[in-house]
Amino acid sequence: MVALAGQANDSAVTYHFGSRDGLLNAILRAGITRMEPARTATLPTLHPDHPHVIVDAIVRPTANELRTPHGRDFLRITAQLASRAGIRDHRPPPLLHDTALQQQLHLLETACRATLPEPLALERITLFIAFLTAALADRATRTHPPGTPPPHPDHHTFTTDLTAMLTAALQAPHPNPFA
Repeated sequence: MVALAGQANDSAVTYHFGSRDGLLNAILRAGITRMEPARTATLPTLHPDHPHVIVDAIVRPTANELRTPHGRDFLRITAQLASRAGIRDHRPPPLLHDTALQQQLHLLETACRATLPEPLALERITLFIAFLTAALADRATRTHPPGTPPPHPDHHTFTTDLTAMLTAALQAPHPNPFA
């Protein structure tokens, strides 16, 4: 990580951020802060009866991070940290407390729990986060020669399809409806 930051030694990270975790938290906080206005704007339109709208409200601001170098770096890092989201045990990291993203995830949980037992709903949301961050990190690392069209769907098509796939995964039939 120090080399990626263009630094010659680990002491720069310690000096500026206190630790590697401090650096990661600073990067995550910056990304969450960039997306907060877009997420906040969606909150009045979200309702647990419309999970597709909730998924879209989570996906679009996150996918828009693909549009900048800082955003692409953020997405590559979040994919590596997705397992720390704390969804399964209701312990989101302090970074999410009192954010629009936390409210969106709560609405998504409410939507999923309407048709699934809580442990399965939480598992699906955890996998939703893992799939979302992995898909965006993968797209963030793709390159193509300058002056040539990208060999993948445009941003809007990609984001719309990703939203549809994630919504379908969350709404898949329960494997044991009598449990």
